[in-house]
Amino acid sequence: MQRCTNRRMFLRDGLLVSFGACAGAAAPWFLRTPAAVRLRADDNVRASGFEQRLGELGIDLPAPAKPVAVYVPAIVTGNLLFTAGHIPRTADGQLVTGRVGDDLSLEQGAAAARLVGLHVLSTVRSKLGSLNRVVRLVKVLGMVNCTTDFTQQSQVINGFSELLVDVFGETAGKAGRSAVGVGSLPLNVPVEIEAIFEIVPETR
Repeated sequence: MQRCTNRRMFLRDGLLVSFGACAGAAAPWFLRTPAAVRLRADDNVRASGFEQRLGELGIDLPAPAKPVAVYVPAIVTGNLLFTAGHIPRTADGQLVTGRVGDDLSLEQGAAAARLVGLHVLSTVRSKLGSLNRVVRLVKVLGMVNCTTDFTQQSQVINGFSELLVDVFGETAGKAGRSAVGVGSLPLNVPVEIEAIFEIVPETR
């Protein structure tokens, strides 16, 4: 009787060990790879640094925009940075205005969204001291001032998203996103975008 019991325990333990080994081998790679290694393997852009990536892309960021109402451009809490809504300005500071689907085409709306992206990056750099402290983009809310029959808001906000992917890479630069049409925006701008970033907390 004792021999049978021992044999059953041996078989049970052997199966558990075998299952554990198989499960470990079959486990998703992100559960078996240290986070630092995972990030390097998943996003090669980070290896050279996001600041260097800007130079490789030939991007010069504009000066950080100053608030024109009662708000701050960005707030850091814990390991998250929240930006205020940003609007499009040209390199010389001129405001881009107009309604997409009426005054502006889809392509012009997307170009305006890209300008917003440059200003968001400028704010993030100004707040953090360097874009290299960014871990990833987490969430984007894009608002498009458009006509009631315009339904391509997501393609307009792609102008912003494609810039962020160019700078941060496919993984760190893509985020959860909402793109909505609105009846008007402050100063009659075509696009306003706010974003949330995960960041490396400042050491003290």
